[in-house]
Amino acid sequence: MKRLIVLLFVLVAGVASAAQRPVIPAPEFRGIARWINSEPLSIGGLRGKVVLVDFWTFECGNCLATLPYIKRWYADYADKGLVVVGVHSPEYSHEKDSRLLRQRMKRLGIEYPVAQDNELATFESWAVKVWPTSYLIDRDGNIVLRHVGEGHYDEMEAQIRTLLGL
Repeated sequence: MKRLIVLLFVLVAGVASAAQRPVIPAPEFRGIARWINSEPLSIGGLRGKVVLVDFWTFECGNCLATLPYIKRWYADYADKGLVVVGVHSPEYSHEKDSRLLRQRMKRLGIEYPVAQDNELATFESWAVKVWPTSYLIDRDGNIVLRHVGEGHYDEMEAQIRTLLGL
């Protein structure tokens, strides 16, 4: 509960400079129905990597608008240490269908790991309120940047490059 209160404070306060930002450990993935394009992942198991976690759903137009950027970052930086994890948290009941999700991912060209969060357990534990929401996590497993909605792609990429030491 204390971590959730701190996380909410950070969300309300906005993105502060690194010197001012409190250290917020990224929560674990919870209640994942299945993993697509990957064996099960955990935040603890990803320590030492820079991780972009993108909460999305395939019926969300704003999510689809951010997808070209996320796919490009995955293509450009995966071999440099970036791990991209999509968390598909469905808004509508038909989006819980694994077969349909796999079809959409194939059509959209999503090759990075995707966690199917059908019961929204991870969505809720990360205090996500809207799609899309992305979190950038440093090598120590701490949230460095949170972005809601579209835009600010240059800021996200600059932070990715900084964390990767590029």
